[in-house]
Amino acid sequence: MKRILYFALFTLLFTSCQNDNDDYPDFHFAVLPIEEATIPSSFELGETYEITLKYSLPNSCHSFYSLYYKYDEANRIVAINSFVDDESECTEALISKEYSFDVKVTQEEDYVFKLWKGVDDDDEDIFEEITVPVTDPNDPQ
Repeated sequence: MKRILYFALFTLLFTSCQNDNDDYPDFHFAVLPIEEATIPSSFELGETYEITLKYSLPNSCHSFYSLYYKYDEANRIVAINSFVDDESECTEALISKEYSFDVKVTQEEDYVFKLWKGVDDDDEDIFEEITVPVTDPNDPQ
């Protein structure tokens, strides 16, 4: 009788600890291209500037997740990360959006923004590069 009780208890504990994938939402993340950007034509050292990005969600299953903003020396690689709900019925309409963020100018070198535009036929990343010169208000020219 003890063996049956131990076996039943072990079976109960083992099956209750198994993951059931139906209990977890089905989603993934996607990177979206920047369609347009509003960036000042120059920066002044020490100042903060707002940058606005325009992008489109491909359908109603996409939603904004985060800004992809990676430093690479003077370069700033920029894209939009989206959350994609794989369980919902999606509308097929493009949804235009904007996202704004601030950049505090801390380097004397020009800023080079590399806006991700997607991939080409060879699956290579496509970037639009925008160079923003930095001026120093204390530098007499």
